[in-house]
Amino acid sequence: MFWCIIWPLLAAIIGAILGWLLKSLFCNCDDEKKEIEDLKSKINKLQAELDTCLKDKKDISKNISVKNEIATGFKNVDTNSNTGFAASTLTAEATEPTLIFDADLAKSIFGKKIIGDDLKVVEGIGPKIAELFNENGIKTWYQLSKAPIERCQEILNIGGKRFEIHKPDTWPMQSGLAFQGKWKELLKLQDELDGGKLK
Repeated sequence: MFWCIIWPLLAAIIGAILGWLLKSLFCNCDDEKKEIEDLKSKINKLQAELDTCLKDKKDISKNISVKNEIATGFKNVDTNSNTGFAASTLTAEATEPTLIFDADLAKSIFGKKIIGDDLKVVEGIGPKIAELFNENGIKTWYQLSKAPIERCQEILNIGGKRFEIHKPDTWPMQSGLAFQGKWKELLKLQDELDGGKLK
């Protein structure tokens, strides 16, 4: 009884081993080599497509960066204009650029310590107005430089009678110069102002 089970099992195992050996000896390996070469070719094509996509992504990122610079860049300041700092409106996609602030340079020109993004550097803005602007979303020189004069006046009006008498006509312009680190130009402009207003 025992041998009736063992012999067929041994025959099946030996047959499988012989079949595998015969296949290894007589198979057509050219088909497998061709399949491997096809796969390598597909991998190379996919790698080339990936490289192209990565290059395109880099180019698109560069173009977006340039467009953001254009959208957020500053135009030349006209100190004879009462219209404020002429600059493009910040688009929804654009992000606020990082402030590059040289405190020593600012101090050497103004003769006093200047703190980065302190709105009080703008002539006509004191501590209370700076606080009012901060509470209403304008906390940096860049943000103020982009704010239309009408928006500045709206914020002053929110503060009530004691604030709405101020004239913010030059505040975006002054803030833009501060953001750009143009301290000499800002000082020269402020020398021409009377309480933040053009004389």
